[in-house]
Amino acid sequence: MKKSKLYNVGSFLAFAGPATFAFIAVVIIPFLYGIYLTFTSWDGITRDKPFVGFANYITAFQDTAFWQSLGLTLLYVLVSVVLVNVIGFLLALLVTGKIKGKNFFRAGFFTPNLIGGIILGYIWQFVFKNILVYIGDALNIGIFQKSWLSGTVTAFFALVIVTIWQYSGYMMLIYIAGLTGVSEDLKEAARIDGCTDSQATRYVVIPLMRSSFTICIFLSITRCFMVYDLNLSLTEGGPFGSTIMAAMYVYQQAFSKKNYGVGQTQAVVLFLITAIVAVTQTTLSKRKEVEA
Repeated sequence: MKKSKLYNVGSFLAFAGPATFAFIAVVIIPFLYGIYLTFTSWDGITRDKPFVGFANYITAFQDTAFWQSLGLTLLYVLVSVVLVNVIGFLLALLVTGKIKGKNFFRAGFFTPNLIGGIILGYIWQFVFKNILVYIGDALNIGIFQKSWLSGTVTAFFALVIVTIWQYSGYMMLIYIAGLTGVSEDLKEAARIDGCTDSQATRYVVIPLMRSSFTICIFLSITRCFMVYDLNLSLTEGGPFGSTIMAAMYVYQQAFSKKNYGVGQTQAVVLFLITAIVAVTQTTLSKRKEVEA
């Protein structure tokens, strides 16, 4: 019995030990240390970390600019998550249908996800500032004659468009796995009962794919809430600070203004809101899942 336990412990340490150690060292300890810093007035540079209790939390909740950035982030998450998943699902239907070159299209749609957010932002900044403006002037298309990044509303939708372009292909792969996992016998039975292809997709395929929707919505929510690199490289928070998302605001507070304690507190608040939304969505989605 003792040998068996020692063997199990040894096997765990051999296979899962390094990953567990790395997770604790890179995630758990910094997270706990970050929570500790929320109770200090550290400036991010000096060694002194004066304890201030809940003063940072009071300051964070009284910071209207932070809540404005969080409200903008919630709007961005809502619009982006819906469009990313709708387009990702439609792309999955397209590349699993009867078209030639499926693998080519799958690779093409997935490729934007391989590009880093910083590089992606600069690429699309060039597109919005130069290419679209040139096309707008050449073809006399009013909506493109002025850079979208120069307007407060259009800059927001520019962020949404690039987010859709980046993440839809990734979600497409998960939806492809869900679509191919639905038994062809069930689809054929639906057709025999008189369902059209669209009805079979709506009433048979989609209900059996709820686990895929759960995963994709969870991933898109968490990624959109924490967007920073794309926000930095595409709009830099402009124009006039109208596109500063919560993650960028937290970074500015902590590192630009040297209010690390307040910035870390706002980061914890952002994390808690993200976790609550993501866990709530996952729990509700799991209850609606069905099995074939």
